Amino acid sequence: MTTPPLTVHHVVEAMGERLALRWVAGHQGRERRIAHQATPHGSTSLVGHLNIIHPNQIQVLGPDEMRYLWNLRKNSQRDILEQLVNGTAALLIVTDGLAVQPELCALADRQSVPLLSTTLHSHEIINILRYFFSDKLAETITLHGVFMEVLGIGVLLTGESAIGKSELALELISRGHRLIADDAPEFARIAPDILRGTCPPVLENFLEVRGLGVLNIRAMYGDSAIKSSKYLRLIIDLKDQVDVTSADIDRLHGGRCNRVVLGLQVPVITLPVASGRNLAVMVEAAVRNHLLRLRGYVAADDLAARQRRQMQSDS
Repeated sequence: MTTPPLTVHHVVEAMGERLALRWVAGHQGRERRIAHQATPHGSTSLVGHLNIIHPNQIQVLGPDEMRYLWNLRKNSQRDILEQLVNGTAALLIVTDGLAVQPELCALADRQSVPLLSTTLHSHEIINILRYFFSDKLAETITLHGVFMEVLGIGVLLTGESAIGKSELALELISRGHRLIADDAPEFARIAPDILRGTCPPVLENFLEVRGLGVLNIRAMYGDSAIKSSKYLRLIIDLKDQVDVTSADIDRLHGGRCNRVVLGLQVPVITLPVASGRNLAVMVEAAVRNHLLRLRGYVAADDLAARQRRQMQSDS
């Protein structure tokens, strides 16, 4: 699922105060769209310093860019300014409190290209806007399961309906772990290797447990039992032990595979569910073991190495 594009109006409304933005010209263009796919030919950079060859959707004009523009000869200056407002630029921002030349204002009004100014430095504007867009324009997906913070990492509990995900989540919460989202956590790819999971606003703080109904975890356990967001690092898939075959789970390495979420490989651990098994303890053990594997230690490999050494010693 792709997030719908923002407009200049949305950006100014959300970030205008923080970035000290002031309208200068081009008010008619406030509904210009800002999106990852700005043209039919491919992706266009969202924000950056003035670039005529590969235009940004938001062209930032700092002291160096303005000095370059006004040192050009009149004809060259006019050509550059016309390219600036006739291209793919959705928004122009003049930074560092610099004066905006009347020629640029007139062109912005004529072509309905929003022109704003700010007292902040250009690199500061670019860094803040890039972070803003990485959040607002990230590709998102909703997955079925319970998303929790367990031992400091984001863990998604998945499985068939009525397998016991909510009961397991409730026990983990009672053991000091934190709930992020029940039933429909939303994940966004905010960086090349990062998936951030959050809870839809309407479901915040709530956990549905069969037999108990809907519980407000924040009200019952306090603020420390809730986490607003976390990066997805591990999926634990609950399966009825009857449905788990020997092919699904390796005796040494357990049931491990990967699941592709928004183009990223996320580790999956299959956990058989059976009467009498303490799933909360097993989830904690699975997370601890996963953290050890991230540090390079694999218990099965260690055991195999010990056995090889023993066989060599015996021979």
